[in-house]
Amino acid sequence: MIISDDQTYTDFGFMGNRRVHTPHLDQLAKRSTVLTHGYVPSSVCRPSLVTLLTGRYPHQHGIHFNHPPPGFGKLTRTPTINKSQYDAYRESAAKLIRDQPSLPRILANIGYRCMQTGKYWEGHYRNAGFTDGMTIAEPSGGPQGDKQLPNGDFVAHGNGDHGLTIGRETMQPIDQFIADRGDDPFFLWYAPFLPHTPHDAPAEFRELFSDRRDVKAHEKPYFAAIAQFDQTVGHVLKVLDHHHLSANTLVVFLVDNGWRPDPSRFVASRQEWDHTKTSKRAPFESGLRTPILFCWPDQSATRTHSGLVSSVDIVPTILAAAEIQTEIDFPGKNLWPTISGGEPTDTQRAVFGEIYPGDASVLGNPSRDVAYRWVRHKHLKLIIPHKHGKKSAWNDYLDGPALYDVVTDPDEETNLVGHSRYQQDVTRLQKLLDDWWTPQ
Repeated sequence: MIISDDQTYTDFGFMGNRRVHTPHLDQLAKRSTVLTHGYVPSSVCRPSLVTLLTGRYPHQHGIHFNHPPPGFGKLTRTPTINKSQYDAYRESAAKLIRDQPSLPRILANIGYRCMQTGKYWEGHYRNAGFTDGMTIAEPSGGPQGDKQLPNGDFVAHGNGDHGLTIGRETMQPIDQFIADRGDDPFFLWYAPFLPHTPHDAPAEFRELFSDRRDVKAHEKPYFAAIAQFDQTVGHVLKVLDHHHLSANTLVVFLVDNGWRPDPSRFVASRQEWDHTKTSKRAPFESGLRTPILFCWPDQSATRTHSGLVSSVDIVPTILAAAEIQTEIDFPGKNLWPTISGGEPTDTQRAVFGEIYPGDASVLGNPSRDVAYRWVRHKHLKLIIPHKHGKKSAWNDYLDGPALYDVVTDPDEETNLVGHSRYQQDVTRLQKLLDDWWTPQ
């Protein structure tokens, strides 16, 4: 499984963007079933990644946040918190995945070697059932994965520690894992910290856009990071070819959440642009949509489908493709009948999601922190904010319910919720949303 980190669904050549440089992903798409209208339920990394590990929505797997109580600010700035206390707070959340039937745990139990690399928030890689991995919940000395506490202790930030070197500094752990796996079936989690900020791609990628007049200044560092990520995808695919594994390997690609640079939000301290308020973390299309690719030569059809699908579908689809039986009742759909060429996507399907603050106020009670729920059915999308007694919902994305026609209004600029002709649609979508999940 290849997972891009912070990339908007439009920013791929195969999705029609001719300004970005994604030749390896474009070639993969040509050999794949391409699902152009995929969604992740939450537009921030940790809950989205755990959905990919478990096949469950954030309110079901319980990891709806990036940081456990008391929150990232207090964890990293309180003078009295030392490394052992910091690690204990992190562990209180990391242990939540241990008892869940994650994809790597299911696969490992029947003899698969399962390798974790890159972005991963759940403490030691074994917590999620991986047999091999890079993340061990200890400071790595790298520039991305460590934090220094006020008392001087160094700790692992929590989002992958040594694993974050994959793609940015090295590909060797993947090369070694593939070379050493023997005849064992395998699962590889490749989730590099790319094209995530810092957008500090090497010169060879920056030079691709240095003279491009059609690429704006605030886009160039981000586009360079996308090109850097794409090259690493090419490396992974080349390694599979080198070991004669491509013909019998299912490759899945998607994005954990969207990210779009904002020309008005230059951060002087980091010397780079921050994301738009309507992309990462937000309940809008540029944060939630992702293309999803499935490529298995002679097994997956080289077709493009525009029906609505969700990242909760990934786990049951992989298990079905591998002919692995399980009694687990996953909330997502098995898409393998579509991918293998026999069936169209379900045109009547609705997809759902939920947005939360980055910091959890409490563990084990998603209803207490949920900020927005959303549902899309056909061309309409309803977003419901949850204010929890405050004047506005978290991050002030909306001050009330919103309905958008995301086909004619993909940037979600015109709220239709007050238009009389859409009242039946609002009622219908609200019922779909409440039937899916009603916070208590």
